[in-house]
Amino acid sequence: MQCAEGNMSQAHPRIRYGLIGLGNIAQIAVVPAFQHASENSELVALISGDAEKRAALQSKWDVKHGGSYDDMERVLDDAEADAVYIALPNALHRTFSERAARAGLHVLCEKPMAMTVADCEAMIAICRENDVKLMVGYRLHFEAGSLSAIEAVARGDIGDPLSFEATYTHCARPGDIRTRADMGGGALFDLGVYCVNAARNLFQDEPMEVIGWQRRRESGFAAGVDNLTTATLRFRGDKIATFTCGQAAGSVDRIQVVGSDGDLLIKPAFTYDDAIQHYFTVDEKSRRKRFAKRDQFAPELLYFSDCILNDIEPEPNGEEGLADVRVMEAIIGSAKAHDWIQLEPFERLQRPTLAQAIEKPPVRHQRTIRAPSPTLP
Repeated sequence: MQCAEGNMSQAHPRIRYGLIGLGNIAQIAVVPAFQHASENSELVALISGDAEKRAALQSKWDVKHGGSYDDMERVLDDAEADAVYIALPNALHRTFSERAARAGLHVLCEKPMAMTVADCEAMIAICRENDVKLMVGYRLHFEAGSLSAIEAVARGDIGDPLSFEATYTHCARPGDIRTRADMGGGALFDLGVYCVNAARNLFQDEPMEVIGWQRRRESGFAAGVDNLTTATLRFRGDKIATFTCGQAAGSVDRIQVVGSDGDLLIKPAFTYDDAIQHYFTVDEKSRRKRFAKRDQFAPELLYFSDCILNDIEPEPNGEEGLADVRVMEAIIGSAKAHDWIQLEPFERLQRPTLAQAIEKPPVRHQRTIRAPSPTLP
């Protein structure tokens, strides 16, 4: 990593990023986040298969280097990039992570990490072989509202946590990549990953077995992907997590954790465009805590760049991404088998903590270029 070493000798070191994929989330959240992460992160290249969109965004954001997916390595080398942010459809995460790692670039990959456990394991292995860091883009691992909930449950604010229930649904726009099987679409991998990750970290444990149900269309809109998934996860001590995710339903965004002394309702729970709110009820007394809307993407960049500059293993690393994918893979298998699926023992020693919270002001509304919203109004 010649460029990273060069940056470390500067008075104010910055990690130079290439952004791979210029869809909606990249335009409305990731690109503007670099303005809030400028203390150690810099956007130096845009990679997209849409030349017209790429040129317009290079001009808008004053990014000198850009190119197609085929030219990615050359463009990133010309830009002296140190790392990539992969904001591509789920099915492409492994391929582009491997290409970046082989080029000696650190990898920040959007979640879900990949489509299968085998893909996750391959990504982890190639990043290790090439001595580059791998982080999965769990933005809520740096959000005070999410981290405060994890800390409150771990502290025993509602007693012994017994059950977790989450619902995360919306109505996807027809034709969006989230409705396409070839792009790794479907409700489980788009929305369910949030629910699985929240359950694992609120319970501070890994599930032992799962059972799932999925509704799929065989033809027409969203053919071949799940438009609704419901799953139950059983943890040690008979703690139970149940969630429903859907992309052909009304918008719902909530978590409720019930403990022996009370409960915590988080509503909304997973959003990046609204304030997160906690509603505690303990001994029949209720209180509310509000966490203001923040930029949830700049903290990812700040944290990952710091990990690179100081040679620290990221908390939401490849193992964290794999931990969720193994559960989702089992849910799919369960839905096909119509039975419980036992999970192999899995140990996850590192968990997100409130010390990771980074607060940056929300980004301004962005007008996108050839990248419509993934959801219907």
